Amino acid sequence: MNLRHQTIIQLVSERGSVSVSELAQITGVSEVTVRQDLNVLEKGGFLRRVHGSAVAPESDDVGSRMRTRYAIKKRLAEHAASLVNAGEVVFIEGGSTNALLARELSARQDITIVTVSHYIATLLRDTGADVIILGGLYQKSSESVVGPLTRLCIQNLNFHKAFIGVDGWDRETGFTGRNMLRCDVINAVMLKNTHKVALTDSSKFGQIHPYPLAPEAPFSHLITDSELPDACRETLEAQGLLVDIIGPE
Repeated sequence: MNLRHQTIIQLVSERGSVSVSELAQITGVSEVTVRQDLNVLEKGGFLRRVHGSAVAPESDDVGSRMRTRYAIKKRLAEHAASLVNAGEVVFIEGGSTNALLARELSARQDITIVTVSHYIATLLRDTGADVIILGGLYQKSSESVVGPLTRLCIQNLNFHKAFIGVDGWDRETGFTGRNMLRCDVINAVMLKNTHKVALTDSSKFGQIHPYPLAPEAPFSHLITDSELPDACRETLEAQGLLVDIIGPE
């Protein structure tokens, strides 16, 4: 692995997604050379290629995903936390940005947090908030529960807001996910009569995954960062979503 490869890996890891043209400018080589580099690095599992960009490799390990685009995800989590009112019951689904949201809410003693994520529950073990962790089949890789028992728990609980992580969005497919069982749990949440927030950084837009999210009941709200393409924002707003764009500090 040469120095240019190391630079590309570091940039993709820090930002989550970097375009081929930007990588060519930063490394001082042609876009053809960058594409060749990306082919090599993708085969090595260091990144993935998607729609003229390189993106960080997918992982179910929440801790490692939190380190990718950390500064952006933390700002998104801070904004999401500001929307939670005293006395509310809040559902927080798994994922790295949601884990940071849980951290932001950890000092609150006036809310109740419901989650399927054992990782998030562990973050909250020494905090003031009441925590309800749902039952179900434990997925070791993601440290979350899934399956019929989890759906049953969701159906028998009420909450004021639900914060959901997504893996992809495309104009044709809408929001999508990588894991079938996790998507099944999310779709049970989406059927609840509550304020449903997609909390995700902009690197997920333009990606398509196998399993649809919210096919029957759409999101109410999207919180993402200022790198969201204008065309995506216009489409989402036309569909009735409230879109909060969080800029750099």
